[in-house]
Amino acid sequence: MVVGLLYGARVSLTVGLVATFGAVLFGVIIGAVAGYARGWVDDCLMRFTEIFQTIPTFIFVIVLIVILQPSLATMIGAIAIASWPPVARLVRGEFLTLSGREFVASCRLIGLSPVRIIFMEILPNCLPSIIVIGSVMVATAVLTEAGLAFLGLGDPNVMSWGAMVAVGRPVIRSAAYLSILPGLCILSVVMAINFVSEAFNDSMNPRLRAK
Repeated sequence: MVVGLLYGARVSLTVGLVATFGAVLFGVIIGAVAGYARGWVDDCLMRFTEIFQTIPTFIFVIVLIVILQPSLATMIGAIAIASWPPVARLVRGEFLTLSGREFVASCRLIGLSPVRIIFMEILPNCLPSIIVIGSVMVATAVLTEAGLAFLGLGDPNVMSWGAMVAVGRPVIRSAAYLSILPGLCILSVVMAINFVSEAFNDSMNPRLRAK
């Protein structure tokens, strides 16, 4: 049981971290380009983002996995594809605010390229917000992976916490610990990630530090 929990932790956390990294990377690129370019580029990218936001995330992930066949890579890719829109909208909002600041105007005056201004000057100022939303997305991805594995849509060749809960469900009355222990692991990890996210937000938010 202990070995299963440890192996399940590796799978669940790998899915959460890798899927979140992919979603954040894509969302940052979309949001940064939209917020910096503005105009028709912003309109096109935001309409593209809204298409993904109109689809329920969990249902979208299930459809992608069913189409592409269940596997660990498919699960990571599906969660990443369904999770990036909030990051894109957050980064776009930050760029719309920061691109009008004096330091950005100075960079333009000295002839810096848009790519360098975006990734070397503006983006570092957005990192605290990106890290906070990214940490929340890790917790969401862990929960999504657990739900998919519980429904039998995970990789059949690997064991995760969600799959362990599903395996223990038929004997819940005689051996409840088979489902309770992996369920508690999921709860503990998600709560720990949320606490870390809140602590980081409190430490990096200047409004909260000033109180």
